[in-house]
Amino acid sequence: MSRMNGQSTHAVLQHFPLLASLNEQEIRHLLQVAERKTAPKHSLIYLSDEPSEFICFLANGSVKIGIYSPDGREIIKSIHHPFSVFGELGLTGEQRRSEFAAAMSRDVDYYQVKIEDFRKLMQQNFRLSQAVMLYLGERLRKAEKHWESLILKDVRSRIVEFLKESAGERGRQVGYETLVKHGLTQQDIANLVGASRQTVTAILNELRKSNLIHFNRNTILIRDMDKLN
Repeated sequence: MSRMNGQSTHAVLQHFPLLASLNEQEIRHLLQVAERKTAPKHSLIYLSDEPSEFICFLANGSVKIGIYSPDGREIIKSIHHPFSVFGELGLTGEQRRSEFAAAMSRDVDYYQVKIEDFRKLMQQNFRLSQAVMLYLGERLRKAEKHWESLILKDVRSRIVEFLKESAGERGRQVGYETLVKHGLTQQDIANLVGASRQTVTAILNELRKSNLIHFNRNTILIRDMDKLN
């Protein structure tokens, strides 16, 4: 059995909330059909318009999901972290990818499972089907919130929202402060919030001068979540 970061594939798969309902036999079956993959930093995992043939389970690293605008600009729709799932739209009937997926960090490790194999598991396990439906619903809600933010909010508000969401999802409390390890470039943040890199840099510097945040290349320290607005 292959190992990832010192853990067996079996142990790694058990960390995924989406797979919580699988019994021991179903986990063993998933092990048989799952294929371990590694993607170097900045490499593409799949391109838009490729056949939507597999779902991916992210075990290590971070992955961005996005599209390209007609003028070639990259637009990041979401960022995935360990024990999340991406490439799942094939389960909804998508025939060809509408988005690209790319590795954002070193040592991006993931497992890919053919859509047809995962659908068979869903047919055998109603709780798994429910979990997938809830996951897809949450994905849709996040996408709608993201697009509403792009339309209705100014850039500063979008950046503050990004900081608060990152803190809520991956932040570590240090007294009144919250430390977020992100590994994003300012260009990545710009692509996510729909702004230029120069604007993002200016707003982050303004927040730092106001002593609301401190940041470096890999981390952001939010001084007080209640004061960040």
